[in-house]
Amino acid sequence: MSEGDSPATGAARPNTSVAHNARVWNYWIGGKDNYEVDQRVGEHIAGMFPVIRAVARADRDFLGRTVRFLAGERGTRQFLDVGTGLPTVDNTHEIAQRIAPEARIVYVDNDPIVLVHARSLLTSSPEGRTDYIDADVRDPDAILRGAAETLDLDRPVAVMMLGILNFVLDTGEARDIVRRIMAAVPSGSHLVLTHPTYDAELGGEGNVAAMEFWNANATPPITARSRAEIAAFLDGLEPVAPGLVSCSRWHTGPDAAAVPQYGAVAVKP
Repeated sequence: MSEGDSPATGAARPNTSVAHNARVWNYWIGGKDNYEVDQRVGEHIAGMFPVIRAVARADRDFLGRTVRFLAGERGTRQFLDVGTGLPTVDNTHEIAQRIAPEARIVYVDNDPIVLVHARSLLTSSPEGRTDYIDADVRDPDAILRGAAETLDLDRPVAVMMLGILNFVLDTGEARDIVRRIMAAVPSGSHLVLTHPTYDAELGGEGNVAAMEFWNANATPPITARSRAEIAAFLDGLEPVAPGLVSCSRWHTGPDAAAVPQYGAVAVKP
């Protein structure tokens, strides 16, 4: 899909009777693309797990820092953003193209709610390009085929997987998805990920009950993982310092409060 096309054509009508992750997340970060059911579930989970709003903001801030780091310090000019979510302020292409107007960005999501709003992701600097692929994270071959229409997969790509692997409930399947996508991009490419955790050292114990409530009352189902399970997604890659840490503490000051959401950037050698 190129700039100017209408991504909403043929899109399914969003189900507003059940809370949906994209809309609840949008509510937590202060967006307006959500409904009463999303607000009710969001407020209930925030009551159970008050840090969730800080997690949502930290994840969004991590996106900004990593894109600026990759476009600025690492010279990355291609981004594959898998699990885009609803557009908001400072999306990946806006941050990257402020630094490098020629940057190319491909967004991927299979959520009809996101598809309806994807037009706002298809703006671009004249020198660069943005595209949107309607594809499921569980189908990396379809993602790569679509991405190749905009990105040169013989040149380094930053693969952004923020808060998406937690929707792949089987850990082995999630690892295979990462492996297959990273195998298709060359040396010098980066993987950027965030993932929620139950680990007590980051205050993640509250995720247990909150995710049980979510899975019973909203969609799609979600899971958290341990540090060791998340670290396994980086196998074969070289983590960029400080490695796998709370996403709020990646390239921030020493006083940043930890949130129960791991974040990492790793480069393919």
